[in-house]
Amino acid sequence: MRSAKIFYDTTLAGTLIETNDGEYTFTYSTEYVLNFPNQFITFTLPVRKESYKSNRLFPFFEGLIPEGWLLNIASKNWKINPNDRMGLLLACCQNCIGAVSVQPITSENEK
Repeated sequence: MRSAKIFYDTTLAGTLIETNDGEYTFTYSTEYVLNFPNQFITFTLPVRKESYKSNRLFPFFEGLIPEGWLLNIASKNWKINPNDRMGLLLACCQNCIGAVSVQPITSENEK
């Protein structure tokens, strides 16, 4: 299982989890739902208490991953298979263009 904290600007918006079965779950944090009910990270994931689930990485997060020559550089430098979309998201999207960033959750940091 791999997971990441999803930030909107400097505010924790939620958590993205890839299960060992290859399913994905995105859940807005309770504080985000209470304080920013109309500030969704994408139109396809409006703010709500319930988790979003998918058998594929959500298109919004897929769109954050580099493409083309930059994808080739990223996958070679970090030795990540280009088909490992969650791995690329965790490695490449900590400082994205735009308001959303992805911070991997590791055993050293808290969930």
